[in-house]
Amino acid sequence: MTERTRVVVMGATTESPPPGLHVVEEVVDLAYADSVAELTAALDGADVLFAWRSSRDLLEPAWGSAGSLKWIQAASAGVDGLVFPEIVEHDVVLTNARGVFDDAIAEYVLALLLLFSKDLGGVLEQQRRHEWRRADTETLEAKRLLVVGAGPIGRAVGKAARGLHMLVRGMGRTARPGDAVFGTVMGIDELLDGLAWADYVVDTLPATPQTERLFDREAFAAMNPWARFVNVGRGSTVDQDALVDALRSGGISAAALDVFEEEPLPADSPLWDLPNAIVSPHVAGNFAGWREALVELFVENLERYLTGNPLRNVVDKSLGFVP
Repeated sequence: MTERTRVVVMGATTESPPPGLHVVEEVVDLAYADSVAELTAALDGADVLFAWRSSRDLLEPAWGSAGSLKWIQAASAGVDGLVFPEIVEHDVVLTNARGVFDDAIAEYVLALLLLFSKDLGGVLEQQRRHEWRRADTETLEAKRLLVVGAGPIGRAVGKAARGLHMLVRGMGRTARPGDAVFGTVMGIDELLDGLAWADYVVDTLPATPQTERLFDREAFAAMNPWARFVNVGRGSTVDQDALVDALRSGGISAAALDVFEEEPLPADSPLWDLPNAIVSPHVAGNFAGWREALVELFVENLERYLTGNPLRNVVDKSLGFVP
């Protein structure tokens, strides 16, 4: 009899499993682990790890038991919260949730751009004060949007913004022509020029050594004083102190942030109280049914794994994302 594949689900329990995962119970052996001790025991002899909660704090202490592990599926697009040097050096295959959150994040970004352009925050404040005051607002048509990060999420943002007739440019690791969404993708070495061009800047970058604090004091100084900055990428890509100073000094007009250097955002962070900052708790990708969509992706990839077919969304572990 052929030995069944053993799958460990990290960050979940039998009492609260990922929704719909029961469909694989007939073909694989499932084990759940929500602590270091449980994970250490469960990984012994396991073939597959479904990181329902991408937690380096759980996985790294238990990694010594993962000698049989062949594939890890992350339940997130970013893998920075999961990967550590031993995983990079190991021959284990890592896949992510690329494609699950793209449209939801793009819609969230559009909502923020419209909030800025139509001054909806001011409208709500006037309502709170029972104040009837009419004012002109701006349109997004012909406004210049720079999307820094030309991966699937950035491309979804660019496509959505083009639907509102914005002038859209994308920026990636290297320049490339002939892109269906952005036309020509600018290289990251052109960052300062791109920032000087833009009315709106959206950061969709992953967390890598190359992107760490890419948005620093020099970057914010290059932006126009009327520019608005949105971050739905990773908090580590922004020097938060530099951003706070730019917002306070009028170096940029406003910022909307869904990700932060430290999460949850500390209660004493000045970002909470800045009148030109919007803070949201890392929810841009959350939509009704996202958990089920993640399980569907894992089930599809598991079928590929069991039948020897190529897996979807294989991450280049040295880069930290799917090339």
